[in-house]
Amino acid sequence: MKIDVLDTTLRDGVQSEDVTLSLEDKEECIRLFDELHLDFVEAGTPQSNPKDKKLLCETTPSLSFSRLVAFGTTRRKNSFTDTDGSLNMLAATNTPFVSIVGKSSVTQAEKILGVSSQENLKMIYDSIRFLCDRGKTVFFDAEHFFDGYKENADYALDCLRTAKNAGAALLVLCDTNGASLPEEIAEITRVVVKTFKRVKIGVHCHDDEGLAVANTMAAVEAGATHIQGTFLGFGERCGNCNLITAILNLQLKKGYEILPPECVAKFTDTARRIAETVNVRLPNSAPYVGKSAFAHKGGLHGDGVMKYPPAFEHIDPAVVGNERSFPLSDVAGRAIFLKKAADVLPDVTLTDAQSETLLTNLKLLEMQGYRFEGADASFAVFVRKSLGVMPSFFGNGEYTVGTGTQHADGERSSATVSVNVDGEIKCESASGNGPVDALDNALRKVLSACYPEIDEVILTDYKVRVLNSEEATKAAVRVLITSSDGRGKSWSTVGVSTDVIDASWHALTDGYEYILSEKRSGKNV
Repeated sequence: MKIDVLDTTLRDGVQSEDVTLSLEDKEECIRLFDELHLDFVEAGTPQSNPKDKKLLCETTPSLSFSRLVAFGTTRRKNSFTDTDGSLNMLAATNTPFVSIVGKSSVTQAEKILGVSSQENLKMIYDSIRFLCDRGKTVFFDAEHFFDGYKENADYALDCLRTAKNAGAALLVLCDTNGASLPEEIAEITRVVVKTFKRVKIGVHCHDDEGLAVANTMAAVEAGATHIQGTFLGFGERCGNCNLITAILNLQLKKGYEILPPECVAKFTDTARRIAETVNVRLPNSAPYVGKSAFAHKGGLHGDGVMKYPPAFEHIDPAVVGNERSFPLSDVAGRAIFLKKAADVLPDVTLTDAQSETLLTNLKLLEMQGYRFEGADASFAVFVRKSLGVMPSFFGNGEYTVGTGTQHADGERSSATVSVNVDGEIKCESASGNGPVDALDNALRKVLSACYPEIDEVILTDYKVRVLNSEEATKAAVRVLITSSDGRGKSWSTVGVSTDVIDASWHALTDGYEYILSEKRSGKNV
């Protein structure tokens, strides 16, 4: 059975507290959704802001598959459709598809709109008929439908019947407050599907109980053939149905026909691109597409997956464009460690003696507080140095750092770095917004003269963790630094010391040694 999808990231999603999208952001998201073959993309409310008006009324994005949908409300009370600004704006949009939201609860109509139940029905009919008469295909979003049905089932169904009689092509049952349970969604949807046999039934769920995906699946199992949500699940309050999870659960687990396999394979990459465009964090734990979705940290799990992947993976990660990983930690186990080491040097077969050397050195570092989970670049440097295959780019580094001096540009820290580059001691000084920034700036000045690729490196994240807080100011700290080449590739390094500046120095130098090693070996980092 084919299930249609409407993504409302650009309309309902932007009601999330921390999300604001420019016109260019919306256009980029639309392009990405089109590449995934999502059936409909609800692009915004043209009357609400100039940005949505421009997108839906003045421009026409070139799409290969997806169809844009404009969103609006039923006419205002005590007004006529011909003079209603929202309806006339919808009629003027460049897309033939529009969504109209209307109340389907007696209480909501009376207390929120201030109209009688009968006047609410007339508002629904008039608005949909007005748009249908102007050539639009109308989707009716029955707001508060499940709550309204539980309050007064006959009236909720009358709202759907009114919309159908006015010409609506799709009736969307909305769990607006996210207050329903899967069994309630299934039971009520089943009644609606049986009552309206010749009209497509959709579902729109919110996640206030953490059940939006489960409720959406329950509605589909009960006969709904259209689902709505936001691609990453964010939205007003606790968010909307996460379309990634819902689509993949329905298609991969339940066998529904939704998207071509080649589009499903783009999900992980698209999720990351959407998160970057929208400027939200994609949780590592996100099902299917998160960084940790196929990460096996435990030794038993890692060993099991290497022998037989289905032992601890519910699907092949490649199906959704993701990949398995084996984070290094004190619970990872010997097998994972040796596999990670082999991944660093795929053309080298480790002898038993080399393996033991690596394991011994790793344990010594762990005793100092090092952890390479989330610091694969430092691990690569460690393996190469332990086996004597790491090129020598610079060495014998020394540094001094001063803080508290007010510079003309407002920077309050300075650093001087001297390192041995090709047998010659090179020294540079720099200032910065804090001691670590100054230290990094000075190190860059030393290295970039010989290694210009250093100029491409951007430090994107810096974390400090106190390892033994009971030691107070004498405690060891672990610093994790993430760097990027500015083109979407990133790597992380770690340093440990009782001095936060020294820990930062080790993480910084690891990062530069790593990228130089990768670049000079011809790898596409």
